[in-house]
Amino acid sequence: MDISFATTNKGKIQSLQCDFEGVPVTIVPVDMDIPEIRSDETSEIAIKKAEYAFGHIKKPCIALDGGFYIPVLGGFPKAYVNFAVDTIGIEGILKLIEGKDRTCEFRDSLAYIDETLSEPVLFEAHIKGMLAEEPRGELQAHNWGELHKVFIPNDQTKTLAEMNVDEMANWRKGEYHNSCGRTFAKWIEAERL
Repeated sequence: MDISFATTNKGKIQSLQCDFEGVPVTIVPVDMDIPEIRSDETSEIAIKKAEYAFGHIKKPCIALDGGFYIPVLGGFPKAYVNFAVDTIGIEGILKLIEGKDRTCEFRDSLAYIDETLSEPVLFEAHIKGMLAEEPRGELQAHNWGELHKVFIPNDQTKTLAEMNVDEMANWRKGEYHNSCGRTFAKWIEAERL
C-alpha cells in the first residue's frame, strides 16, 4: 500500500518511515504547497492539511503538524514554531525562559484520509521534556528542526540533535513508542491491510 505524505521535510519523512518498519506500506513524499490555517492546535492544522492534500492528490494521504509548548510561557510558541524560530530563534526562546521552569513538550498530530473516509482520522502524541540551557548538537537527517538542539526528552540527558542515529532509534523504540506515526502504523495495519 502506498500512502502519500504531504511534506518535503526529510526529517519527518525519515521519522515516519521508521515508524512503519515491518509494516507493508510505502510512504511517498509529495511536494506541494498547502495553505495552513491559523490555529494554536496542531490537530486542527493537520486535519485541514490532510483534507486539502487529499482533495488534490485523490489517493490515501497523511499530513503532519507539530507544535512546541512551554507551559511557563502560556504554551508559547504552540503551533507557531516556525514563526518563533524564524523571528527570535532558539536563542530568543531560551532567553524568554531564563530563570523559569524549563518543562516543555512537542505535540504531534497526524491526520489520515482516503476515499472510504468522510473526514480524516487523527493520531496525536505528546513528547514531554526539558529545554537545555543552550543549543547542543548538530542537526542530522533524522532531526526535524532547530528545536531538536534544545529539547531533552524526559529520562534522557542528550538533546535530540546530540543523539546519533542508533540512540535516536533506541529512544523512539522506548520512550517514544507511542508516537503518532507509530500509532498510525498500527492502526493502518489492523484496519487497512
